[in-house]
Amino acid sequence: MSPALRQLQLPFDVPPRAGNAGRLRQLQLAGGILSYHLVRARRRTIALSVDGDAIEARAPRHATIADIEAFIREKERWIRRRLAEPRRRPLVWEAGARLPWLGRTVTLALRHGEIGAWLSDDRLEFGLADGASLRERALDWMRRQALEFFRERVAELARLHGLRGLVVGLSNAQTRWGSCGSNGRILLNLRLMMLPPHLIDYVAAHELAHLRELNHSPRFWGIVALLYP
Repeated sequence: MSPALRQLQLPFDVPPRAGNAGRLRQLQLAGGILSYHLVRARRRTIALSVDGDAIEARAPRHATIADIEAFIREKERWIRRRLAEPRRRPLVWEAGARLPWLGRTVTLALRHGEIGAWLSDDRLEFGLADGASLRERALDWMRRQALEFFRERVAELARLHGLRGLVVGLSNAQTRWGSCGSNGRILLNLRLMMLPPHLIDYVAAHELAHLRELNHSPRFWGIVALLYP
């Protein structure tokens, strides 16, 4: 999945944390002991990611531990730099705050004397009733916009490939961009609205492909390629 791809009360501009379902291992490096999660995957190369203080190594199934840990040693300086980077601060829901929306950054603003929501190229304005919360109003608007957008995109992809009877809903999961049930119900993560539309289409195609193959076999990836050339 694209590398561009935690709860909304956490920083809205931080994508969901990659699932650390792999085995936890420790490695002695020059700078001290390093703990990392090892995930075996269908891939050709070894890759590292650092999310906060969590380190994940994704490796081909045939890669040896010696090869994986040699790769980690080569990347020690890069890992230490990433671990030392300042954490993103939680979004403060107030006028002037900036947040990502469909691949661009918009600035929150208040409009006085009117009640509603207005989105332009770089501004997202809200007119609030007395005593209303900007955070709750904004999140409610985002959920409605996301559900409408997701339904349109999934419907278009499904129509092009003869898939019918789909139900699309919202997810607020911390570790998954989307999910698909055997009953045709697709859930897409609200945070996908931070990403450009083409990446949302990719996730939608991924979940639609699960209607045909409930696995990640070569046939599954072939279906993804047809849905998202």
